[in-house]
Amino acid sequence: QVQLVESGGGLVQAGGSLRLSCAASGRTVSIYTMAWFRQPLGKEREFVAAINYRGGLADYPDSVTGRFTISRDNAKATVYLQMNSLKPEDTAVYYCAARPGEAVLYRTGYRYWGQGTQVTVST
Repeated sequence: QVQLVESGGGLVQAGGSLRLSCAASGRTVSIYTMAWFRQPLGKEREFVAAINYRGGLADYPDSVTGRFTISRDNAKATVYLQMNSLKPEDTAVYYCAARPGEAVLYRTGYRYWGQGTQVTVST
């Protein structure tokens, strides 16, 4: 079993930055792919970023390319999402996810999920 706990969400003005963290525990998460998804209110959960255990990155969606960066610290079993130049459309609940094996971009490919952290970007 893997437990994931997100932190770092909050309220920020447009153009600002936030860094989300996801602390993992349980099985050998250092060899798991870690990912971030987000779910705006009333919409589907969407892929944001993923990183495999070697540090290899999946392509970011166009909506966050150049603004968001995923990274991980295997020694701390933690994955981060640095979000810069935030826009009101980035407002969502952000979820951390994990899966054994390589990164995939679809929600159902991830076995483990955190509870989510709210990010709100004001104009």
